[in-house]
Amino acid sequence: MASMAAIGVLKVPAASSSDSSCGILTEAVPTRTLSFSSSLGLSDEKVSLRATVSRRRESAVRGRVRNPMIVSPKAVSDSQNSQTCLDPDASSSVLGIILGGGAGTRLYPLTKKRAKPAVPLGANYRLIDIPVSNCLNSNINKIYVLTQFNSASLNRHLSRAYATNMGGYKNEGFVEVLAAQQSPENPNWFQGTADAVRQYLWLFEEHNVLEYLILAGDHLYRMDYEKFIQAHRETDADITVAALPMDEERATAFGLMKIDEEGRIVEFAEKPKGEQLKAMKVDTTILGLDDKRAKEMPYIASMGIYVVSKDVMLELLRNKFPGANDFGSEVIPGATSLGLRLLVADEAMLKQNLANFDDVLQVQAYLYDGYWEDIGTIEAFYNANLGITKKPVPDFSFYDRSAPIYTQPRYLPPSKMLDADVTDSVIGEGCVIKNCKIHHSVVGLRSCISEGAIIEDSLLMGADYYETASEKSLLTAKGSVPIGIGKNSHIKRAIIDKNARIGDNVKIINSDNVQEAARESEGYFIKSGIVTVIKDALIPTGTLI
Repeated sequence: MASMAAIGVLKVPAASSSDSSCGILTEAVPTRTLSFSSSLGLSDEKVSLRATVSRRRESAVRGRVRNPMIVSPKAVSDSQNSQTCLDPDASSSVLGIILGGGAGTRLYPLTKKRAKPAVPLGANYRLIDIPVSNCLNSNINKIYVLTQFNSASLNRHLSRAYATNMGGYKNEGFVEVLAAQQSPENPNWFQGTADAVRQYLWLFEEHNVLEYLILAGDHLYRMDYEKFIQAHRETDADITVAALPMDEERATAFGLMKIDEEGRIVEFAEKPKGEQLKAMKVDTTILGLDDKRAKEMPYIASMGIYVVSKDVMLELLRNKFPGANDFGSEVIPGATSLGLRLLVADEAMLKQNLANFDDVLQVQAYLYDGYWEDIGTIEAFYNANLGITKKPVPDFSFYDRSAPIYTQPRYLPPSKMLDADVTDSVIGEGCVIKNCKIHHSVVGLRSCISEGAIIEDSLLMGADYYETASEKSLLTAKGSVPIGIGKNSHIKRAIIDKNARIGDNVKIINSDNVQEAARESEGYFIKSGIVTVIKDALIPTGTLI
């Protein structure tokens, strides 16, 4: 199969399908349940075929119209109001697959020694904690994390943060890391998101589940996946894509879509520009936006989050698009354009049963209008972290007890602030802050900030360990610098990575407003005007950046 990367705008023929309300969900999905029942005396192929035929014929006979799934920020973000129609065993019927991402070149130097999902976030957390916590809060406790680049710290964090056996359904919960590997059959590393999933299909298909939930490991948001899965089942979809309104400035960086009145994706364009971008404009008031916001956000963008029915995933990656490497630019646009019968087993039998019905692959949109940020660049990462200090309501809150964000327990002491002036900031555990000023900043674990220092509009990631008083004295005697921020130093609009050693009287303020600079040998980079000090870097006393 040739690559689908060149696909532009794709159109899908309309097709009818069944609708089911919350109260009759069990009526809408029994054929899907049967297709994975190990108690039946039928082969997987035959059962899956009959399930497909039965489901489509039922839709044709009843002729019911599906309702679009319009989701408000309140419904998604405020989980205490969440009510799910999933059965008690629903968590066992979904497998979570979190994609560890690529090399993270746009986030460099933060990804110099770690995978992108392992980058620290919000003083105490790492990016990977977001999708894992969303899964656990949605009663999905079978989770795989696919990794490839600089995965040591990510593996270590996951093993410490999430026990091997997390209980849950039949005591079968787990968070397991799957690293890229070579084999005689496939000597290549992961070539993209779809290829990563394809290489481990042999493992995923062993799980007796109905759907695969595909997630990114570098997004910041809070979502109730149970509602996402419920929408997928109620609309009788084969693939459901999470989508959100988008402004024109950022639209070119995402896959954009148009949907019909039933919420079905009818056009898809991957990162369009120029006239193709204008053609993807839609009236987003249909999503529930008011006129002002609809004018500001005239596009519907893919979030890179998908629910895919098990049999559909196997068919797409193995047979329909065996050479496709990426979900967003190849598999999803290709599936949207198919409009073909999903031939799972016996084509003749399928044609006979569907002689009077056009069986279409259903690619559905699930519309979400809560806070969501793709942490793909230094600027996006910086803004996402500083956004948690916003008043009166932060962009993203770690204080929602109904949907908490979990992380590794570190058993650190409370932070100690001695004669410090701290405003509009978030301070992590185990910090020692002395007679300094901190404003509109995020200060990470074990940070040590000395007398007279000024921290403004900055992110300090902290340290992996404490240095003893004797170690600090020895370093000072040798003319070196202890971990932390030295006396009378001024840090403004900067990111200070872990274990950095900032000497006394250092000024990191970018007074010349330099936008881009690579000074790796000197311990820092500047991207989008934000100074980023590299992990373990030494910035000598008196340095001016």
